[in-house]
Amino acid sequence: MNRKAGNVIANILKYGVLIIGALFTLMPFLWMILSAMKTNAEIRAIPPVFFPSKFSLENFTTAWKAAPFGRYLVNTLIVTVFNTIGVLITTILAAFAFARLNFPGKKVLLTLLLATMMIPSEMLLITNFITMTKLKWIDTYQAMIVPWLASVFYIYLLTQFFAQIPDALYLAAKVDKCRDFKYLIKIMIPINKGPITTITILNVISNWNSFVWPLLVTNSREMRVLSYGLVQFQTEEGSAYELIMAASCILVIPIMIMYLFLRKYIIEGVTQSGIKG
Repeated sequence: MNRKAGNVIANILKYGVLIIGALFTLMPFLWMILSAMKTNAEIRAIPPVFFPSKFSLENFTTAWKAAPFGRYLVNTLIVTVFNTIGVLITTILAAFAFARLNFPGKKVLLTLLLATMMIPSEMLLITNFITMTKLKWIDTYQAMIVPWLASVFYIYLLTQFFAQIPDALYLAAKVDKCRDFKYLIKIMIPINKGPITTITILNVISNWNSFVWPLLVTNSREMRVLSYGLVQFQTEEGSAYELIMAASCILVIPIMIMYLFLRKYIIEGVTQSGIKG
């Protein structure tokens, strides 16, 4: 076997494995979309029915009317937008301080912050809930937004990118009497708009899919978020799986579309964060 034939076989095997992996990855999403168009009898049929007998959007209409998804969507957008803005402000300022400024205890403080990443977020739920109760913020937007306005992971991620900017550029700006804040706005942020976009996308996805914390700190249906809508179709008598699938599509598809268009920024930001530490 010559080298050319060996390369062809190797490429066939490589792409074959990738295609199989892609099919396994896409199968749950495809099953969700097809199930959202099935009747209750079809979705409970044994053996399972892969394609519905009739493609219909009736389940989507029923699911949308069964729960106030319009209100849930507004709440989700408010929480996502304001939380993302807050996270970007705290992340950019903290990353700039750790990457460029010199102050006593900088390395110790960064090490302590990184150490907090070993603490599971579930362990913070009780203490955060007690704090929200004492502040009388239960069933308010600030209860869903304020506790998560800073992320150590995002700070560390952006610090790695800020640290890659040459010191000569900062010193040259200082010679021109450029203040630190102006240097951050005019130079650091434009140069690092890729990783900042990555952080924005990751935070939007995290907020959009958040369920446990909004459920803990909200009591009324007027303050619930989209993810809560999925439990509206689960009762003691059973679950309307076709409506759950339709509601899942309403929740997931916007994020899937955003990810498909902006996936290169996510991959770039995550893979390059360890170039320089």
